[in-house]
Amino acid sequence: MPLHYEGNISIHKIPGMTKFDNNGYLVICPSTLDCIVIDAPGEPEKLLKEVGDLNVKFILITHGHSDHIAGLKEIKEVTGALVGIGGPDAHNILPDEPDFYLTDQQEIQFGKHKLTALFTPGHTPGATCFFVGTHLFSGDTLFPGGPGGTRSPEAFTQVVASIKSKLLVLPEETVVCPGHGLDTTIKTAKEEYDSFASKVHPDDLHGTVTWLHS
Repeated sequence: MPLHYEGNISIHKIPGMTKFDNNGYLVICPSTLDCIVIDAPGEPEKLLKEVGDLNVKFILITHGHSDHIAGLKEIKEVTGALVGIGGPDAHNILPDEPDFYLTDQQEIQFGKHKLTALFTPGHTPGATCFFVGTHLFSGDTLFPGGPGGTRSPEAFTQVVASIKSKLLVLPEETVVCPGHGLDTTIKTAKEEYDSFASKVHPDDLHGTVTWLHS
């Protein structure tokens, strides 16, 4: 298995899923082997190969863009796990229905551990991040160097507010595991954001924004 972190919980990262370089994650309670899948990209066989004897309890979706849900149907059929997604993004998985809607600060039990959902709209209306132990699964809300892309100035303002109020307040040593690419930390993200916030920006700023170069 592609072990990414071993401690009170185990994290397995499945990188490079599809041409969009998505990351899938397995978050595991080592003592019970209960597991949460975070995001369900295309090429689900890559993720399912790593499941093995794990007891997949939940499939949690960070947001409803197609590259994060393309493998959802197959992963649910194989594992029988319950699917959770932020309510405003649930229409993206139709005709299938989620088993439950994620809410802000919702705690989800797996084995002897709990994961906390953090509602972070902006990249999409229902975007949700997940915090457990020393790790944050940020979907496309926060990446190394900046926020996820936005389609309007209003959405950019919203994603920045989400990042400031929900993510940058986490412990600085928190490892940020995004929906694509490499990890970062809250400490680094705060430093990069502070640089961005110290500058004047146009009112219509949106799209692809980087903290240090926008």
